[in-house]
Amino acid sequence: MPADASTAPEPIPEKRDRSELAYILPMGVFLAFTFAGGNWKDFYPLTYIAKTLIVAALLVLLWKHYTKVRWTNLGLGFAVGVLGLIQWVGMEKLLMPVPWLSWTHLGGDIRADAFRPFEHISSPAALWGFIAIRWAGASLVVPFMEELFWRDFLWRTVASPNDFKLQQVGEYDKASFWGVPLAFAMVHPQWLTAIVWALMVGWLLWRTKSIGACIVAHATTNFLLGGYVLISWYGFGKDEWFFW
Repeated sequence: MPADASTAPEPIPEKRDRSELAYILPMGVFLAFTFAGGNWKDFYPLTYIAKTLIVAALLVLLWKHYTKVRWTNLGLGFAVGVLGLIQWVGMEKLLMPVPWLSWTHLGGDIRADAFRPFEHISSPAALWGFIAIRWAGASLVVPFMEELFWRDFLWRTVASPNDFKLQQVGEYDKASFWGVPLAFAMVHPQWLTAIVWALMVGWLLWRTKSIGACIVAHATTNFLLGGYVLISWYGFGKDEWFFW
């Protein structure tokens, strides 16, 4: 005889998947330190070193919670990264000289607000040590953190809000394709340039279904951008620190 429904034990709820926190936490830490460094320039080197080391450690500790990265189409990722440098520098060079296009930048004058290490660090050893960490952080740590967050987690979350894991990596979704670049632009002062760059990487993700290719593209653009800034300054005496 079946048990009375009113006395039957309630089903034990399934444990909620918390892996999304593995994507959100490194980004949150990074943005918090970025805010601090942007508002207190004398502490910018310390905040940048701290966020680079802490985020790198978090990525290593939380790696098991991320979707397995496919390391395919890396050559195409490199090509998109090189194109991304040309697009980023070229687009900014076109936009910045035109006064009425200042709306394409968030937070005021990005030239005036740029952090110039030589103005805050007097020791040559400390200066170049910071530049090395700055370059490594932008070229290695940031691409992993941002691509896992933007193109892996947020892309799939927009497409499948109840459970992002129901959406395949790189599966086309109109809201994701256009929405993720808009969100990406909100944390970059050069927001219009950032949207165009993110659309290129979004195309790369859709075309390859490879987060690895997106990481390579991001790393390539950031590495070359750092080289461009340093060569501009130390080779030609041009102040292009706002790119970095």
